[in-house]
Amino acid sequence: MNKQNKPKIVLASSSPFRKQILAKVVSNFDCFSPDIDESPLENETAKQLVERLAIEKAKAGSDKLNEALIIGSDQVCVIDEEILGKPGDHQGAIAQLSKASGKTVRFYTGLALHNSCTQGTTSTVEIFDVKFRELDPALIERYLRSEQPYNCAGSFKSEGTGIVLFDALLGDDPNTLIGLPLIRLVSWLEKEGLALPC
Repeated sequence: MNKQNKPKIVLASSSPFRKQILAKVVSNFDCFSPDIDESPLENETAKQLVERLAIEKAKAGSDKLNEALIIGSDQVCVIDEEILGKPGDHQGAIAQLSKASGKTVRFYTGLALHNSCTQGTTSTVEIFDVKFRELDPALIERYLRSEQPYNCAGSFKSEGTGIVLFDALLGDDPNTLIGLPLIRLVSWLEKEGLALPC
């Protein structure tokens, strides 16, 4: 990395939620949508899955980006040892929230930072637990009609009206639940020589 030039920061995601989180500390960054297969491997744990996908996303555009710090992230939730991703549609979201009712749901968020100049990659997995209220079908239906969180792991937006679904949130960084562990990312970016916010 050229020390005289500030590295370009690139978010390997098309998620509007991750863009909003990163914009809290970085005012100027680029985005691209990584084209990778997100299918889990045989016998892969949730933690292994999100860390692998975060790394693959961060590395996906490395050959086209010079002197860039590329951020990748991926998230799944686990209910009763079953890995759940994005619901995709209304019926999928009903099924996920019905399964989550009255339970503590664990979210695994993989984070990776790839330096395209040195080809070095740092990665981790952050864990966040959500205790759900007992959710009756009417509440689930009202919530889904209001928020339509069909592109969110777990079928809710904690930064929106999804808060009505919870008894408690248990984790170190609320940004992690939305999809980008910002506290950890800030420390990594500073180690790369960035003075944040920038």
